[in-house]
Amino acid sequence: MAQENTIIRFNNVSFEYSNSKVILDEANFSVRKNSKITIIGQNGAGKSTIFKLLLNTLKPTSGTINLELGTKIGIAEQMVPKDKMDLTVLEYFKTAISDDKQEFKIERDVAKVMKEVSLNIPLTYVVKSLSGGQKARLLLAYALITNPDVLLLDEPTNNLDAQGVAELTTFLMNYEKTVIVISHDANFLNCFSDGVLNLDIHTKQVEQFVGNYYDVITEIEAKLERDRQANARLERSIKQRFLKINKLGGKSIAMSQLARKIREDIEADKETKVEIRREDKTIPEFNILSQEYIGYIIKINDPIITELGKGMRLQIVGPNGIGKSTLLRDFLSGKKADINPQIRIGYYSQDFSELDFGHTAYESLDSVSENHEKEVIHQAGARFLLTGDILKTKVESLSEGQKGLLCYARLYLQKPGLLILDEPTNHINFRHIPVITKAIDEYTGPVVFVSHLPEFYSKIKNVRELELT
Repeated sequence: MAQENTIIRFNNVSFEYSNSKVILDEANFSVRKNSKITIIGQNGAGKSTIFKLLLNTLKPTSGTINLELGTKIGIAEQMVPKDKMDLTVLEYFKTAISDDKQEFKIERDVAKVMKEVSLNIPLTYVVKSLSGGQKARLLLAYALITNPDVLLLDEPTNNLDAQGVAELTTFLMNYEKTVIVISHDANFLNCFSDGVLNLDIHTKQVEQFVGNYYDVITEIEAKLERDRQANARLERSIKQRFLKINKLGGKSIAMSQLARKIREDIEADKETKVEIRREDKTIPEFNILSQEYIGYIIKINDPIITELGKGMRLQIVGPNGIGKSTLLRDFLSGKKADINPQIRIGYYSQDFSELDFGHTAYESLDSVSENHEKEVIHQAGARFLLTGDILKTKVESLSEGQKGLLCYARLYLQKPGLLILDEPTNHINFRHIPVITKAIDEYTGPVVFVSHLPEFYSKIKNVRELELT
């Protein structure tokens, strides 16, 4: 890759947190100017860490990060920071602008970027009042307001409906500057990616590939299979030679010398075995047990759908911004539904508002578990890839994917009588989605949900729709 075409270069970059948790180990890769790059890897592999290193909010433990002189970087984060939720839309954009522009110029620039991302809302709206889809567009517009040379996108399709994803895809395909994307949406990524950075959570290395998303995934799987076959052939050869050594025994000096030579060859061959790239782990199948209860569970203030009993599913549908998430929150608060006070509610929100960010992951699980034995909590965490070290970590420090898995570990322990799910696949690695979908489909209590992901809602049986217009 020609030096003059490179806008970003990582040279032997290592990074570890203060608790000696290594995230990157001498990572080397480069990004060409105006390319569209996808970052993939297991939850906790360091995808968001790379973004923070590029933004200079984290410093490498060792190694160097070289940016082309004058490079400006903008990021569309997964969620609006909590300390900006009470701002108006205009006030929110002002936090991204460092110079003292005149008011009319700021409003003109904001109107321009909002038009680019198809966001048509008054600047006086308060950020927290926006729908999930509107916030997703707002985050992208916020990243564009400074006219960055490198655009970082962290799960940009979260909360977008099909039209929103299509509009974002078209925008990125026509965008003439460098884009680096973290996403679990394979179809979306394949439309515009021309390179992939794979973060291996086991080796802490970064593998760089050229090509669209599906080509790269196929290449990785093909190499994995070649390595497995090569190792299998080597293992068979080693086994056959060990059998030969046993037959030679120590009958003569010549045979002993030959046996020793074979042993040396075997040891040398063992060193040539290829280290198999370990695939991302998928959570094992699990069940969300339902609270045993006799009586009504939820009565909804709707003329058509008035009560949901066991096994019933209600999907709230409608375009972005129509108020689907608001309706779910109104159900929870009792404004639009009567939920039996004896029922435990399992809630998955878009912004993880059900979690106490000051708790450790262990404390978060323990707070909903009927059984407070340490072993039970650790076993539940491990089932959802939350290791002992992760359970000691505060929720606020977890990756968004880990927060999502923490929510499912909580539902697993909680045994709720009702599930209310707002985009339950947001932040979840695509490998886990079929497992989670199966668990929700087999849950015996009632479920009320909002989802824009066909791979999820098309697999849930006995669904009735409540359309908002």
